[in-house]
Formats: sequence, C-alpha cells, structure tokens
Amino acid sequence: MHVPTGRTRLLAGLADPEDSIVNSSPWYWLLLLPVLMLVISLTNLIFLRRPSLDSEIFTESVVVLLPVRNEQENIPQLIQSLKTQMGIRDLTFNFLDDNSSDQTVNLIEEHIDGDPRFTLTFGAQLPEDWLGKPFALQQAFEASDSQVVVVIDADVRLKADALVSAITLMRSRQFSFISAYPKQIAITWAERLIQPLLQWSWMSSVPLRIAERSHNPAFAVANGQFFIADRAALQAVGAFECVKMEIVDDIALARALLKNGFLGTVIDGSRIAMCRMYQSWPELREGYSKSLRVAFGSWVGSAFAITLLMLSGIAPLLLGLGGYAIIVANRAICARATGGRIVDALLHPLSILLLTYLIIRSWKMRGRTQWKGRLV
Repeated sequence: MHVPTGRTRLLAGLADPEDSIVNSSPWYWLLLLPVLMLVISLTNLIFLRRPSLDSEIFTESVVVLLPVRNEQENIPQLIQSLKTQMGIRDLTFNFLDDNSSDQTVNLIEEHIDGDPRFTLTFGAQLPEDWLGKPFALQQAFEASDSQVVVVIDADVRLKADALVSAITLMRSRQFSFISAYPKQIAITWAERLIQPLLQWSWMSSVPLRIAERSHNPAFAVANGQFFIADRAALQAVGAFECVKMEIVDDIALARALLKNGFLGTVIDGSRIAMCRMYQSWPELREGYSKSLRVAFGSWVGSAFAITLLMLSGIAPLLLGLGGYAIIVANRAICARATGGRIVDALLHPLSILLLTYLIIRSWKMRGRTQWKGRLV
C-alpha cells in the first residue's frame, strides 16, 4: 500500500481536511493562537471606536504640528486637505521645515497663499542626542500654546471633518490621547502584502475596550500618521523630549503617556483619513528596515515575534483548509474593520513570510539604514 509522505500528504490535506497531515487531535493545539486572535478581531470589529460624522462645533484651540523634510511630492495635496477642515473655531497649522533640500519650503509658501491659519518656521540644527522627527515636533510644540495638539504626517490626506470628529471623540470619552488610524493605501503588490499587517497586528492581538481602561504600556497602540493629545498630558511627560532617541516614536510616546497615568486608545480613522506610506518595494523595504528591529526591542523580542507569526500565519496550514480558513477569516475581519481589501486576506501566509524577511533584514542593516538623508 502506498503511504503518501511529505509534500504529497500536505497537498492532500489542503484538498481534503479529512486527510489532513495532522488530523489527530494532539495537533489541534496549532489552532489555539489563530482562534484566540480570531476572537479578539471579532470583538474589536464590534467595539472598535469610530468618530461620529455629525460632530458639533469644537470650541477649544487646536494646533496641527507638521514637521516636514524633503516632502515636495506631498505638500500640495496635504495643504489642500488641511484647508478643507471645518467645525473648529480656533485652528492653526504649524509647519516646521527640518532642513529640507528640495522645493518643500517654496511649495508650502505657494500653497498656503496667505491663509492666516498657517505658519512656517525653520528648524534648528539637529543635536547629536536627538532624532530628527522628535526634535522637529518638540520645536513646533514649544512654538504653540493650543489646548489640543495634533500630529499629522505629510503623506496623510484628511476628509473635511477629520479633525473635529476625532477630537470630539477624544474629549467625549475623556481620553488624554487617541491615534486615529488612517486607511492605508496599498497599490503595488509589496504594499498590499505588508501594509494591511499594520492594522492586523493590533486588531487581532489587543482587546481594545480593555486596553483603553488600562495604564499598562504593553497595551499601547499608536500611529504617528494621525495622533491627537491633550496639551497638558504632553507637557506632563516632557512632550516629545521623552522620545528624543526613539525611532518608533509614536508607540514610545503612547507608552510614556500610559505610564504617567493618562488614558488613550486607537480608533478607526479609515473613514476620515488615508495614507500611502510607501510608493514602491525599495522604499517599503528601507522603511521597515529602519523600524522593525526597534519595534521588537531586541533579538530575543524579534525571535519571539517571528515565532508568533509562524504559529498564527503558517503552522495552521498543516491542518488543511480548516486552518487556512481561520487565518484568512482573521485577516478579512481586520480588513473589514479598517477599510482594507478583504481579498488580500487570501495571501496572508505570504504576507507573514515577507514580514519575517523584513524583520531579519532590519537586524542585518542595523547602523547602515538611512532615512531622509540621515543615518538612523
């Protein structure tokens, strides 16, 4: 009698779950992590906070901090979307140019076109004990005095009610900070494989309604693309000086706020904001090579993360179609909740393999990665 082995048995399992390579019950522990993540995703799908689209006029003062360095491709559309913001009586936009060498400054001046809500200042030379973005943000923060502070990346585009709806949610729930997670625009295959993992990583691992009531920094979820905070809370932690040497400054800032007794959360910002972080595979590869090793803290942390990625996104395939279905369902739920492409969930195992490569590459490139012309 022929007994199928190796690849033959695995393919047979994918074709017919009854003949899976690991049909015996002891192997079903492989589903524990994927099923847990599926439950968390379903719960977050129901309870994920979303800004109201019919907010009233907001009367507190609001400043939007916009540190820019060599952003000439983004400036025209960025300013256009900022000018459409409505529903806030006292709103200002503070551009701080971080020693750009392209046409960023000229384009800012051209597209501001005398609008009194906008200011443009020029950053000082970068000190040795600061990274560029935190230093630029600190300078812009110190030049303002508004009660609510918003940070927007140059590649973010806002709907007209984005600011008022997100800030109103923060105030109504008495949070000290929120991160309104924009819809991630992904066009190339590399983007479509990797970018949805940003939302998947927290949608399927952090029970958000529990996290928003906890000061545990392990629950910190944030995205610096669109981050809002109460000025007093920022001042209490030293503002951006507390993350002066942090490459992943958004998560670090959220952790600092939580440690100091402030509460905050991530909200679905896909209906009010969008962002295309990277335009190509080389750009995406370099961007993640800069940040992934820092995100996981150490080689041990990275190895642990890779193990979890394998257990949640690859190992369940050994259980055939049932395991694959749970993997895809989890990703599809995350896409549904955050404005992503549901069909891309079908390629989640490939996404996991590519992300694993990027984590390893991030460590191999340590000390050699440049971003915006600076070594990080």
